[in-house]
Amino acid sequence: MLSKNQLKYIQSLHQKKYRQQHGAFLVEGAKSVQEVLQSNFETEVLVATELFYKENAHLTDRQRTPVEIVSATELTRMGTLESNNAALAVVKTKENVPLLAEPDEIVLILDDIRDPGNLGTILRIADWYGIRKILCSSTTADVYNPKVISASKGSFTRVNWWYGDVVQVLKKTVQQPTNVVYGAFLDGADVHSISFATSGYLVMGNESNGISTDVAQYVTQRVTIPRYGNAESLNVGIATAILLDNIRRISDQR
Repeated sequence: MLSKNQLKYIQSLHQKKYRQQHGAFLVEGAKSVQEVLQSNFETEVLVATELFYKENAHLTDRQRTPVEIVSATELTRMGTLESNNAALAVVKTKENVPLLAEPDEIVLILDDIRDPGNLGTILRIADWYGIRKILCSSTTADVYNPKVISASKGSFTRVNWWYGDVVQVLKKTVQQPTNVVYGAFLDGADVHSISFATSGYLVMGNESNGISTDVAQYVTQRVTIPRYGNAESLNVGIATAILLDNIRRISDQR
C-alpha cells in the first residue's frame, strides 16, 4: 500500500515545477508503461494493478523495479488519465544533452509548439518516420507533461530531445553549407516539387503564429503544403507528417 507521502509525491508530478524539482515524470496506461519498462529510462517505482503486474513481471524484473499493487480506482485517483486499469510508472528524467544533425540525418526543430497533445503527436510521427532527434525552443511544451507522454503512445522512449536556444543552434548550423534548414511557411515552395537533401533540419512553428522571425532568418528553404480546399490551416502534427513523408519519399528514390 502506498504511503501518504508516496501518493503526494506522485500527484505532485502532475505539475512541471515539481517534475523539474524531483527530476521525475509520470508514465500512465498499459502500453506506455510497457514501453518505458523496456527502454533505457530508469523507473523509480511501478504502481500497478495485480493483473498488470502478473502479466508483466518479466519487465519489472529487468530493471529490478520496485512495485506497489493498487486498485484501478486508486490508479485513476493518483494519475491524470480519466481511467487507468493497468499501471503508472514514476520515471527519472534524462539529462538535457545538446543534439545536432549527423550526415544523412534529418532533425526536427520545434519553435514554440505550445499544445501538449500536438507535441506528443509529433513525437509519435517522428518515431514513425525514423527521426531520432528533436530540438525544442524553451517555450515549447514540456515533453514530460503527462499529456505529451500519453499522446506519444510510447514513442517518447525512442526519440531524443533537447531544450534550449534554437536560434543559436541555427546560427551555427547555417555556417556549414552542407546543412539545409527547411521551414514550414504558407508562402514556401510546393513540398511536391522540392528535391530534399538527406541531411539537415526541418523547422515547425507555433500553432497560431508559425515560425518566429528570429528563427525564420536562418531557414534556407521555405516549404509549403499546397491547399486544394478551403480549410484555413493544417494541424501542426499533420503538417509535420506530410513534410516528413515527402522528405523520406525523396530520400528513398535516390
